[in-house]
Parts: sequence; structure tokens; C-alpha cells
Amino acid sequence: MTQISHSISNIARDTLTEKRERKTSQVHLAGLDVGSTTAKLVILDANGELCAQHYRRHGSDIIGALLKIFEEVTAKTGNVPARIAVTGSAGMGIAESCGIPFVQEVNASIDVVRRFFPQASTLIDIGGEDSKMVFFSKGRPPDIRMNGSCAGGTGAFIDQMAELLGISPERLDILAGEARRIHPIASRCGVFAKTDIQNLLSRKVDLPDICASILHAVILQNLATLARGVSVRPPILLSGGPFSFLINLRKALLRILKLTESEILVPESSQFPPAWGAALASGKSDGVETLQRWCEKMCSPAALNIAPPQRKRLPALFNDEREFLAWESQRSIADIPSASLREAIPPLFLGIDSGSTTTKLLALDTAGRMVFGAYRPNRGNPVDAAGVVLRELRSACAEIPLPRIGAMAATGYGEDLIRAAFNLRLGMVETFAHWRGAMLLDPDVSFILDIGGQDMKAIFVNESSIQRIEINEACSSGCGSFIEGFAQTLGLSAEEFSNRACMSRAPCDLGTRCTVFMNSRIKQAQREKAAIEDIAAGLAYAVIKNALYKVLKLRDPKELGEHIVVQGGTFRNRAVVRALELLTGQTVSSPNRPELMGACGAALLAREHHERNKSEIPMDLDQLCMQEERRTRTLHCNGCTNQCVVTEFRFNDGHKYFIGNKCERIFTNHGEKGAAGVNIFALRNRSVFR
Repeated sequence: MTQISHSISNIARDTLTEKRERKTSQVHLAGLDVGSTTAKLVILDANGELCAQHYRRHGSDIIGALLKIFEEVTAKTGNVPARIAVTGSAGMGIAESCGIPFVQEVNASIDVVRRFFPQASTLIDIGGEDSKMVFFSKGRPPDIRMNGSCAGGTGAFIDQMAELLGISPERLDILAGEARRIHPIASRCGVFAKTDIQNLLSRKVDLPDICASILHAVILQNLATLARGVSVRPPILLSGGPFSFLINLRKALLRILKLTESEILVPESSQFPPAWGAALASGKSDGVETLQRWCEKMCSPAALNIAPPQRKRLPALFNDEREFLAWESQRSIADIPSASLREAIPPLFLGIDSGSTTTKLLALDTAGRMVFGAYRPNRGNPVDAAGVVLRELRSACAEIPLPRIGAMAATGYGEDLIRAAFNLRLGMVETFAHWRGAMLLDPDVSFILDIGGQDMKAIFVNESSIQRIEINEACSSGCGSFIEGFAQTLGLSAEEFSNRACMSRAPCDLGTRCTVFMNSRIKQAQREKAAIEDIAAGLAYAVIKNALYKVLKLRDPKELGEHIVVQGGTFRNRAVVRALELLTGQTVSSPNRPELMGACGAALLAREHHERNKSEIPMDLDQLCMQEERRTRTLHCNGCTNQCVVTEFRFNDGHKYFIGNKCERIFTNHGEKGAAGVNIFALRNRSVFR
């Protein structure tokens, strides 16, 4: 509080001399826009002419940012009398606590467009965590489109991608200007985009190309989610910080829409329209105070005491350590029978689960016992990760006779690539692999929940048969990759993060929305001095709430039945298991190695295949360890207007595998060697109309 008072005194002292020299009775108009990541202030004189404006990132310290902004502005204008209005996603709380008029930010921007840019047909505004598109037509009200539960394609998304690359957003923009090729990147979700970028990095794609691809994806995301089939007609007015500061983001828009520079309108201060509109709206208010007095109202201790009530906290996962220890000793562990490699009855049956972020290997012996398990991050290269876990199995057999491999099956995100790399005949859809693994643990299973790095699968089982499958689609909020990434930023391992969560007594409510929004909630919780334990437990709740209420849209926990089995690396976090039990009121069965259950299902398939085809020649482990050696090259397909960038893998036995092709007209992974894929639409038409 002393710092706030001192800063306000500085404002008064610095402007006192100028105030005496510029005694004026003119009432100015002020507009304050406090968004999710930035704060902007615009001052207009009595004639509506611009006097001063200031833009600053607030980093969740809104009060500190406002003090700096008013200090800068009053140094230019003096402590002039003004009417003020507030706008922005974080501005409503300030307006309510201080009795200041509030203007909805889209309405503020529309007012500016109508007054100063009447020729504009479309407004595109990209902010920190929101994006807006407004279509103007004569004789009709504006058609307003806004992003909802996803913040993909916003400024915060660009910030996250820049942080992933270890550069600033400004540097990302500069590098994008040096790009030669655009690669597909999923901007719909920060976690999905992270995987795409890691894949590009593993393929040694030039950094400028990656940067340009990120900005390209941002524009595509906004056009896909906001335009929704409506033509984006020029002239187009661009607004918001990303368009203001990232030149190559504007160029990406021009390139995608095939526009010229003359068809877009970029005001000199394109990050200020909402604040500008708020200033115009303030002219209708009655309250007049000096800028210093407005600052005091919004930043003084009295105003801080009228802050919104403390954020909602969730029930503790455990009331005390004794309850945690009792739960830990009694929790339902359904595990795979196991034995050591020395005790294994050969041949072995291998299952490999190539997931979006990790690769898992599990080996069963003839008696159906798990004799080896391995878990490793992909780091954007699933083939290398698979080779590493196979060599780990080879090293584990160093002191025993090398066991024969009866059969090997692949499943997961990278199933086809792994089968091509290691010349495997067997593959399995991952939902069936998880079902097979769960049936081994609990033959009466009624519901299986698998949460991995970027995806979650919910499988409803009735009388040992799959009844229904639900998966997350365009959003990976609350999946394991996000939790792991946040733990790393705190310098904690996943296990330490889990232990801290179990110690929480007042978990934070972080919501269940997009990872970008959740990141902001975490920053806000940190600003409110929330303990790491409470944030960690809040994330555990968020994971389960996302699965139950966003993916499953669950109304009654009884729909899950009484035999719930959890799988996936995320359930190594005991806090997540406990959150599921509390939210459903059911006891949950969890294996000791939940991350290996997909690989377990694939190993069971390999074992069954061997029993049906015992005449097949066993596989050699040494040969498997060498098989993934390959060469790669990038090709540019000119077969159609998609112009796909295709990566060719050529393995040491001579066969090839292609990724990046949207069809198989030119490059195919099926059929006879070198044969093109079948056009199923032409085939359908011939079959129907022949």
C-alpha cells in the first residue's frame, strides 16, 4: 500500500508544475481498456482530438500497470480534468468497484469504426486471449463473431509458441519474414501446436519457416472459427496488439485472403480502438475528476478493499496426512501379473504404444506376465523413441540368454509409422488396446478413462463389450502434457508436483477451458498468493472436470457403473485419481503402471496372433533394434492445389513411408509398391451410377 501511495504522490509532484502552467477548464475524455494481458489508456481533448495514449502489458499486476500508465500520460497532458469510461475483459471489476461507467469492448470498437472508418466492411481484432470479427452491411446491424472456449489464434497463443522456441514474439515476427515454406501447424490448441512444432524441429526444419507457419496457423484459426462461411470482404480494419506489432501476421492475412495492402486499414495506433471507443462513450457520463484523482480511485487502498470476493476454492483432496496415508494403503490397485526377465518363459510378446508425446513398450511372456516395461518421451521423433525402448529391453537382457520374440504389435498415434519402421504386421486401434488391457485387470470393468499427453478416451463397457467411445476432439485442455509443462516451469518433477497437490487444503478453481485461459487463471492465482499445492490440486480437479463435463457431458456419475479403471500417464498423478473418486463418488481401480496399458493391449494381440500362427518364424531382438535406421527427405507434391509438403522415410530394407500427404494420389503407404491410392469418391460414383 505504501508503494501505491508513493507512486500516486509522484504523479502529483511531477504534474504540479505543468498544471500551474496549463490552467484549463476544458474537460478531456479518457478511455481505459484493461484486457486479459494488457492495459491501454487514451486521452482526447474536448474537440475529440488525440492528446495522449499509452499501452502496457500488465502481467496480472493491473494496479502496478495503471500507476505507470497514468504517470506516463499525465507527464504529457498535465493533470487535466476528464470524464472516463472503462472497457476490456478485466475492466468490469474496476468499473464496478470504483463507480466508473463500463462499455462493452466490441461496442466500443464498433463506435470507432462507424465514426472514423465508415468504409470498412470487416473488423478483425486479435487480442491477448480473445479474437473478434465484425461484418458491416448497410441497413443491417453489425454481425459480431467472438471466440468462445478456445484461445487458439490469439496473442497469448503466439506468446506461448515464442516461449517454446526460446525467442521473443518480436523475434518470431522478424524470423517469419525470412521464411521460404509454410508447414501445417494446429493453432486450435496450444498443446497440439507444441507437438507439431516439436515434430518440425526434429525434422530440422528452418526456424524462420516454423515462425511463419505459426503466424499462418493463427490467421487460419481465426478465419475458420469466426468467419464460419461468411466472406471476409475488404476493406478490412485490423485491430489489436498482435496486428499492431507483428508485421508478418498482417502479411499472412494478406497472403491467405489474396488481398493487397490497399484493401486493409491499419490505423497508426491499431491496438487502441476499444480504449478510443471508451473515451468517446465517456462524454455521456456526468462524473468529472482530474486524471490524478481517477488514478487514486482505481489504485488507492480503499479501492483495493472493494476488490471482488476471493476466488472460489474446491474441497481438499485429503483433509490431513492421516487420511492421505489411509487412502494410499487401501486404494484399489489392479495390476498385471509380473515376473523378472530371468524368470520369463519365452518367447516374449511385445506391445509398443506410440503416443502423441510418449512411447511405451511392454513385454509379456508365454504365461501372460509382464517381464519388462519402458516409458520415454517422443520429443517429436516417435521412431527414435521406439528404437530407444527396444534397445533398453536388449540391455536388460545382457546377463541372460537373449529371448526369442514371438510377435510384436503397435498401437497409438504413431502406429502406422512404427509398423513401417520395424516392418511389423500387427497393429491395433488404441481404444481397443486400452479396452483389452482393462479387461485383463478387471473382467467386470464398466468404464475406462484413459488420459494421455494430449488426448483422452472414455470407453463405456457393457457385458465385456464396448458400448460407446468418447474422445476429446479440438481441445487438449487439462491433459498430461499441460500439467507436466507447468510442473517443469516450477522446477518440479511430475511426482513432486503430485505429492504437493495431495497436501493442498484449499485447491484453486482453475476452470476446464482452453490451456491458454487456464494459464491466465494460474497466473491470477499466483498473483493472489495461492500456494503451489493449491494450484497443483486445482489442476488435478481441472483434468477430471474437463473429461467428465466437457468430453463426456456427464449428468449422472452412475452412468459410469461400479467398475471404473483408469489408464494413461496422467493417472500416475495420485491427485488426479483422487479427484476422480471425489467427483464421481466411486472407488477407482488404477494399475501401478497406468501409462503402459495401451502397450499391454497390443502385447496381448501379439500373443494371441502367435498362438494362432505358431509356424511363423520368431523375430530377432537384435534385428529389431537395428531396423529403424532410416534416411529422410522432404518432397513437395504438385499433384493438386494443396501443394503438400511430404516427408519420405526410406528404411534400411528399402521400403518407404510418407507423412504429410493429405491424400494418396501421388504418395501412398498402402497397396502394391509404388501404386497410387484409390480415389474413393470416383470409386463410389462408378459403383453407384455404372
